[in-house]
Amino acid sequence: MPVLNLLKLAVPAVVVGIGSALTLLGLSRLAGAIEHWVWDDLSAAVGLTSDSAVWIIGVLTATGLLIGLVVRYVPGHAGPDPATLELVADPLPLRVLPGLALALVLMLAGGVSLGPENPIIGINVGLAVALGMRFLPKVNAPIWLMMAVAGTIGAMFGTPVAAALLFSELDPGDRRIPLWDRLFPPLVAATAGSLTMMQLEDMDLAVAVPTYTYGGLEDLGFAVVISVASALLGLVAVYLFVPMHRLFRRIGHPVLMLTTGGLILGLLGALGGEVTLFKGLTQMQELPGLAATTTALGFLAMAGIKLLALLVAATSGFRGGRIFPALFVGVALGFAITTFWDGVPLGLAVGAAVVGIVVAATRNGWLSIFMAIAVVPQVALLIPLLLATLAAWLVVTNRPLLVAPAEPEPKPVAGGVSP
Repeated sequence: MPVLNLLKLAVPAVVVGIGSALTLLGLSRLAGAIEHWVWDDLSAAVGLTSDSAVWIIGVLTATGLLIGLVVRYVPGHAGPDPATLELVADPLPLRVLPGLALALVLMLAGGVSLGPENPIIGINVGLAVALGMRFLPKVNAPIWLMMAVAGTIGAMFGTPVAAALLFSELDPGDRRIPLWDRLFPPLVAATAGSLTMMQLEDMDLAVAVPTYTYGGLEDLGFAVVISVASALLGLVAVYLFVPMHRLFRRIGHPVLMLTTGGLILGLLGALGGEVTLFKGLTQMQELPGLAATTTALGFLAMAGIKLLALLVAATSGFRGGRIFPALFVGVALGFAITTFWDGVPLGLAVGAAVVGIVVAATRNGWLSIFMAIAVVPQVALLIPLLLATLAAWLVVTNRPLLVAPAEPEPKPVAGGVSP
């Protein structure tokens, strides 16, 4: 591709990257403000603490009800069922985006165990493709899509490296064109998105763990065993995903389906406590502070409850992504292992558990390694974690994805609920 053409694409790529970051930031801050009002101000006003079982169950059930109303009655129905979609999907029509944004904000504020990944990528891709094709129709829709996805990922993870790794594995576009020519526009967008977010928000994903020192072949063995066990746990979730999705779809009405999902999430949240609620990034950074008072079984329970909550939320129609809560599961598993057997370095246990669960959830090796290093940013872990990823990959390859087959959206019949 001529250099001049690449340079011409740099300007719209920067605009898309900045716009993607601002959309993510705006919706996240709106959700944060509502979260503070609901979980702090409103709970205090009614005489309850935010960690009381009654409040957790009530808020999650109400969140399911509200999102169910959005899915049923708002134009566009908040987009397709996210359980049937991977991280990157076809562009959504503009009329779908307001409802999807509303469902995303309610989900984040209400404490649902999902992240913003899929909805915010869908929103930014829809905006970029629609506006880009209107004002610069000579730029093909797939290029607008790649720029929006990369800009959003760069903003979400605070670095363009995540987008580079994801796109190098996807290998998008015309393969007759050199890979880095194809990656140039999206990586410019990812850089612009990450720089914008770095200026406006703290994007640190790191969990406070002791500095890791390589311990030889024994550590490599630990990493392999932990990642394989974590990947096997992830596969349990994968095999439960479609049956649970079908079970919720049998309810037939989106309002009832999401309200039921919210009630179950509330019960799980009451069992696991506040630390098992929300997308999991802030909560996983709280785990080091709980290490002195939590047993290995306690951390294992947190991981199990979070994974079950992820499954319920993702299969009952909540609009959200599965990477961030999977991260929490991996971190909690790492703490459980080291608490049970302190001979395993904590950083190694956390990193290996993260790559195992994330590779099972995303089927993306590079992204799994990146997420582990983002959580435990220590260069000495690279070799053990790469080996751990390869071992986990052998477990998950040729297995089903964490995606359900697409089905028609449930719609109520006149005077009642569809059968």
